[in-house]
Amino acid sequence: MSPGLLGAIFDVDGVLLATPHERAWRESLQDLMGADWADLVTATDYAPERFTSALYQELIAGKPRFDGARAALEHFRVPEVDARVLEYADAKQARLMELIKSGAFAAFPDGVRFALALKMRGLRLAAASSSKNARDLLQQVRLAPYPTPQIENELAVSQHVASGATLLDLMDVDVSGRDLPHGKPHPAIFLLAAEELGLAPAVCLVVEDAPAGIAAAKAGGMAALGVARAGDQALLSAAGADLVVSTLDEVDVEQLMAGRGSD
Repeated sequence: MSPGLLGAIFDVDGVLLATPHERAWRESLQDLMGADWADLVTATDYAPERFTSALYQELIAGKPRFDGARAALEHFRVPEVDARVLEYADAKQARLMELIKSGAFAAFPDGVRFALALKMRGLRLAAASSSKNARDLLQQVRLAPYPTPQIENELAVSQHVASGATLLDLMDVDVSGRDLPHGKPHPAIFLLAAEELGLAPAVCLVVEDAPAGIAAAKAGGMAALGVARAGDQALLSAAGADLVVSTLDEVDVEQLMAGRGSD
């Protein structure tokens, strides 16, 4: 980490929110393999138990929808991938919307606390998720239950966040779900976030839970903080993370601002 951070760019799924993306990818593929694609199963490497959380984190997490669908189908050696990517991506999205409608998502308290702590220290914040659902979900999460008493008092005095504000309101910029020429691990979405924050990449910190997102941050010349919620510290480190934690409560914000992470 380098001192002089002025902005923080947050991935959403897996960092700020526990969303059912992984479940939607897994269940939609299982449904296809059990029905419309049943005649393909013996020609593939697919079995329900092989769609693990580790596989999701390594191959799918953080990527745009069609890239994620392609990665999964190629991994399981599904025939005629080009002809099947759209069907799988659409099935995943339909299942995701069903799960979201049922309320199958929640904020990570440590993620909200960390974002608030950075905001209170003057950093500009951006949300930068590949998901087109991220903005709507962020708008549904109220900040009121999450601040510590100290931060809550600071917020009231500084008027950074009004009563009843949402996690989306905390962000200065949201570039989630934008149609870009390249998805993660290309840095396009993070470079766009830095640009809209009015900051140089070198003074931005990216907070990510996926190896593809860490690689994108480093490719864009940004510091990268990995959140290993799935026990994937090694993958995040291998992708180039400057610091890896299992929860954002582990990060000493004062040391982070000074360029020393959580040592």
